[in-house]
Order: sequence, then structure tokens, then C-alpha cells
Amino acid sequence: MSVAQRSAQRTEPDPPTAVEVSIVMPCLNEAETLARCIAHAKAAIASGALSAEIIVADNGSTDGSQRIAEELGARVVDVQRRGYGSALIGGIDAAQGRFVVMGDADDSYDFEAIGPLIERLREGYDLVVGNRFLGGIQPGAMPWSHRWIGNPVLTFISRVFFHTPVGDMHCGLRAFRKDAYVKMRLRATGMEFASEMVIKAALKGMRITEVAVVLRPDGRSRPPHLRTWRDGWRHLRFMLLFSPRWLFLYPGIALFAIGVLLSALLIPGPVEMAGVRLDIHTLLVAGFLALLGYQLVLFAVFTKIFAIRAGFHPPHPVLENVFRYVTLEVGLLAGALMVLVGLVALILAVASWGAVGFGNLDPSLTMREVIPAVVLLALGTQTVFASFFISILSIDTDAAAQ
Repeated sequence: MSVAQRSAQRTEPDPPTAVEVSIVMPCLNEAETLARCIAHAKAAIASGALSAEIIVADNGSTDGSQRIAEELGARVVDVQRRGYGSALIGGIDAAQGRFVVMGDADDSYDFEAIGPLIERLREGYDLVVGNRFLGGIQPGAMPWSHRWIGNPVLTFISRVFFHTPVGDMHCGLRAFRKDAYVKMRLRATGMEFASEMVIKAALKGMRITEVAVVLRPDGRSRPPHLRTWRDGWRHLRFMLLFSPRWLFLYPGIALFAIGVLLSALLIPGPVEMAGVRLDIHTLLVAGFLALLGYQLVLFAVFTKIFAIRAGFHPPHPVLENVFRYVTLEVGLLAGALMVLVGLVALILAVASWGAVGFGNLDPSLTMREVIPAVVLLALGTQTVFASFFISILSIDTDAAAQ
């Protein structure tokens, strides 16, 4: 090799170092605090000797936040669609690191303290969530309603509904693997993005842990973007929509059981309980409760199948075993039997009416025949059409496309 060749080799630039960590900050008019957040992030990068990048996901700032970020060496990603979740999705999609740290740009979180989050990712965790209740909430950093009501209640609901192993569902400082994020397929555009991330990670069986972080008062002079009641309802709504068991199944089972139990008590005749006489009016309500409960149970099944097919929920072993035996034909047969029994009961009721010349009848007697008959007819019809609908939802779309 000649001297010129060796010299040319030495002067060629080194290949770019792979980015390990991307620090993403959603931003909407954060000119007052953005520079401090970027400075803290740079300090964390230097102290940890990280191969990292800083991304500011700007959501339409009009106060010069973009210029501040660019002057400080951060990469600005313009996100047109408004919303906290939209900004984060845009920033995370643009991230090059295999680890992503996200945190608010209002200076309420210390980006210099991200080391423990990254270490947990290196240990093999998929998602690391900050816990402000463990790390400390400085005076004035969080409204009392959020600290003692909103966050604890919503976190408790998420632990009951989805078995999420975190004590602070809505901490804005968290870290995750980029490949795990891709598998989550997050879609929420608002503040409920934080809930969606933890819920989907739990549903997909990802490794989740938490670390203590400190929350301090933000450095802004304007009110925060968070709206207590609106965003609290959006978090709760999202959890309900993602849990067909609690939204449909458990209420449906309870209503159906109450309706069937009351019907079984009242079909033979009136019943007195604690001095109260229950008769055909209660039997009518019981029939309605049974119908409503059955519909909710069917909605739970429909929603669960759709969620699995769309990738929102993982496959459910119990449901798969049930559908191995409860096929379309089994559902049709069960529905047809209920319709048949209902028709027979209704024919018997008409025969009783004919026995008295189709004249006046005693409702307390005839309604005990008519109400169960009509309920069975309705349940059977629902079962038949529900069986067809479940079969449609269960069609293998990949096979159908071939």
C-alpha cells in the first residue's frame, strides 16, 4: 500500500456512531423552559458518556421554541397534528436510538436524573416509568386534586383492570425500548397517551418497572396544557374502552344473573320479601335485566375478538378454547332451541287464552307464561345472529386475502 493510500485512509471520516439513546421532548410554546431542559439533557449525556440525541417534537409553537432548540443543537421535528400524544408519536417515530427517554419540556422533571431509567433498559426491561410519589413531589408541583384523587384513583383502576405494575401511571418522565414501542402500536393523540403506553405494554406481557423521580414546580408563567376534568375523563374513558371485561362482561353477568334469579323466583307465583310483594311487574323487569345482561356479555365477546384481531389485546387462551368447541353451528343450535322453547311457551299461552274464548284473562297468571316466552324468543334470536357476527369477526383475514 502506498503512502498516499495510507494517508487517504487516515483522512476518511469515521463511520457514524450508532445512537443508543434518544431524548424526546414534546413542545408547545415552551420558550421559557426549553433551554434549561436541553441543558440538563446535555449534562446527562456528558456525565453518562451516552451516544445520544435530543429531539424536540414541536406541536406548532409560536413563541420561538423551535429556534431555541436548533441553536442549542437539538433536532426539531415538526408535528402538525395537535395533542400531547401526537407530538410524542411524531418525535418517537423520528428517534434513531434503540432507547427512548421522554419527558416534558416545562422543567418539572430533571433530565440529569435519567441514568437509572437507562440502566433499567440495559438490564432488559422494555418500559421504565418514573414514580413521583416515591421520588418526591415538591410543594406547588402538583395540584392536591391530582396528587390525592386523580392519579391514585386512575392508577388503582389500571392496576385492577390491567394488572399494571406501576404506582404512578401518568408520570411524564419515562424510558422504553424503541422496538417495544413499535410493538405497542400507540394511537392516542391526547394526554391519555401515557395510559395507553403502560396498558398496552402490560397487555403484551412486556417487562415493566419503575424508578423514583422528583417532580418540581414547572418554570412556566402560563397555565399548564393539562385540563383536570377533561384529561382525567379521557384517561378513564380509554381504560374502560380497553377493558371489555369491566365495561361489558362483569356488569352483563351481574344483570343476567339477577334477571334469571328473579324470574326463577317469580314464575311460580308472587313472592313476599321483607314485607314487599313481588309480582308480574317485577317479573317483567327481571326479563328486561336478563336481556340487557345477555347483550352486554355479547358486546364483551365482540369487543374482545375485535381487540385481538386488531392487535390491541394478546390472544386469550380461555377464549380460544371456548371457540374450539362453541362453533357457529353450536351457537345456531343453541339459539334455535331457545327460540323453539319460547315459541312452545307462547303457543301454550295462546292456547290458555283460547280456552276461555279469547276473552279477558288474569294478567297475574297469563303474564307468567308470556314474559318468559318472549324473553326466550329474544335471547334465541340474539344468539343466532351473534353467532354469525362472531364468525365474521373470527374470519382469518390473511387466509381470505390469499
